[in-house]
Amino acid sequence: MSSLVRFGVSLEKELLQRFDECIKEKKYTNRSEAIRDLIREDLVKKEWQEGKEVAGSITLVYNHHKRELVNLLIDIQHDYHDTILSTQHIHLDDDNCLEIVVIKGRPKEIEELYGKLKSAKGVKHGGFSMTTTGTEIM
Repeated sequence: MSSLVRFGVSLEKELLQRFDECIKEKKYTNRSEAIRDLIREDLVKKEWQEGKEVAGSITLVYNHHKRELVNLLIDIQHDYHDTILSTQHIHLDDDNCLEIVVIKGRPKEIEELYGKLKSAKGVKHGGFSMTTTGTEIM
């Protein structure tokens, strides 16, 4: 179990007031939890920049009636089978589908996969969320 360390931080009064407003809106119970999240977020970004094994998700919205699009997306995903952990396909309406692709691997391969999927002709929107595998984050 890690030991808890207390430290002081000096901030301008107005900056602290704005921070307190933000953490209240985000429903943090205290400043410490909000600061821990900010630190973790920065550490996750560093993992991505350093090329360490990371995780994330890719979301795509597309019209499944678009000729050959579904086959193209599946072919691209098969090319990255070592990076893809799971996919989920959701029917949004008669025409549109949402695809969620859960990924784990090196940032370069993940970003390459995301680029190929979102740029496929017929994809209406692509989103990407990066996170950590959790092995280096407390």
